[in-house]
Amino acid sequence: MRGRTKTDWWGVALDAPDGLALARFYADLLGWPIAEQDGDEAAIAVPGTSSYLAFKTEPLYVPPAWPAAGGHQQMMMHLDIAVDDLAGAVADAIELGAILHEHQPQDDVRVMLDPAGHPFCLYLDPDPS
Repeated sequence: MRGRTKTDWWGVALDAPDGLALARFYADLLGWPIAEQDGDEAAIAVPGTSSYLAFKTEPLYVPPAWPAAGGHQQMMMHLDIAVDDLAGAVADAIELGAILHEHQPQDDVRVMLDPAGHPFCLYLDPDPS
């Protein structure tokens, strides 16, 4: 694509009431470093890649409803995170401030809510080698 930089940086940005706090949550959850911080916003780098997750402070942020419900903010995306110990990963996420969602549609996946209310899934990796 014309205009791309030599670093090839690309990423996804999530809004939250406190972008820096959510960046710290995901940095701790995933073990990835905070690569950039500007006031109350930050980005964590995916190690060994040119990818990042950014977290932007949005005072008018409204958490999405999941499963979808008419008349409520819809989920537009979620993060899927492979794990080899589902119970252990859930416990770690809860310790960091996540909530286990009451609706769990699959046996090998746990739907969690991060501290800002974004759904994310922890799923058993069928081949963790």
